[in-house]
Amino acid sequence: MADPEGKGRKLRQAVAAIFVGLASVIAAVLPVPAQALGRGIAGGLSPEQGLSKVFQAIEENRTDLALQRVDALLGANPNFRLAHLIRGDLLLARLQPIHTFGNVLKTVPPERVEELRSEALARLRALRDRPAATKVPSNLVQLRPDQTHALVVDSKRSRVFIFENFGGKARYVSDFYVTLGKQGVGKTREGDQKTPVGVYWVTANLPRQKLTDFYGAGAFPISYPNPWDRRLGRNGSGIWLHGTPSNTYSRPPRASDGCIVLANSDLQTLSPYLQIGLTSVVITNEIEWHTQDEIETDREKIARILETWRKDWESGNLNRYFSHYSRSFKSPDQDYSTWTAHKRRIGSTKAWTRIQLSGLSIIWHPEQKNMVETVFEQRYSSNNLSNTMRKRQYWIQEQGSWKIIYEGAA
Repeated sequence: MADPEGKGRKLRQAVAAIFVGLASVIAAVLPVPAQALGRGIAGGLSPEQGLSKVFQAIEENRTDLALQRVDALLGANPNFRLAHLIRGDLLLARLQPIHTFGNVLKTVPPERVEELRSEALARLRALRDRPAATKVPSNLVQLRPDQTHALVVDSKRSRVFIFENFGGKARYVSDFYVTLGKQGVGKTREGDQKTPVGVYWVTANLPRQKLTDFYGAGAFPISYPNPWDRRLGRNGSGIWLHGTPSNTYSRPPRASDGCIVLANSDLQTLSPYLQIGLTSVVITNEIEWHTQDEIETDREKIARILETWRKDWESGNLNRYFSHYSRSFKSPDQDYSTWTAHKRRIGSTKAWTRIQLSGLSIIWHPEQKNMVETVFEQRYSSNNLSNTMRKRQYWIQEQGSWKIIYEGAA
């Protein structure tokens, strides 16, 4: 006598074997409430949602439904190779037992299957490890008024998070899967195939028409190396946010030469939110999530320190003014001793000085945990000179006190 229940159980066990190594992640994210799943800015289903629905159908022993959902995912993203591999495994499971993820070793190199498995893990972990809606990255202390959005890249999650500027505070918008450098993060030199860690800014918009197909829907260069990188002797260039070739939906988590690579559809969704010279791109090993109250405490503390610096400069008391600077201070072309000597010569000509600050941005550095970057509009006026500039400072903690270790035009 036929045993349909036993046959179904065996099929489910065979299909479950497709995802060896993914089981604990799948169990942790299923079922996932709809409101907890990442959506695109336009409100459509994300690839992670599509994969989650496929795995949920497998858990429910509904293989036909799983295939329908894979087909729907491929209908929206025809070049999504991970979905193609899962579809092939589901079809093969109808014919014979399979024992591993990507049972196509005769036609696909094992390293390619492992890359797709890594992508599946990264995408599913993005669902499992979603931060609470009440928290934001600790790095984003204050956004400048004319900056509409900020990006934070979490290299551990292979994820870029997008935040809008809500009265200087960061508010979550969306997040996307990204590919980073083949050798991970922490770029120090040209050709090391690593993605830098630090605070950067979008510097240009290179449209598809000016690029080869390799860069997909376009590219947005960022400001690596920044002043801190140069101070540490780091070199290299050409770190971009960009898309994928037209025949590729996504790439493995570690596959670029250092750039941050998104699916073309994700880059197109993101592009309108990027402002040249304004949008910050914070790249970190792993985001530390804080409440808005914790962020506000940091903002008030740093704002007070900056205001004390402003007042001491305005007072004309150079010793008090210099007390805010580290002995390791460097400007783009001066060290501490030459800079202070220069300031004393200038100070001797001043009968009075007025300093006004506005448009403040405050970002904790993701690599130097005791360092914060401030950028602001500075209006300087005195009895013999007036000017306005964008200034960047790096403040660092030394023996419990905050000191400026770098200062220059932004």
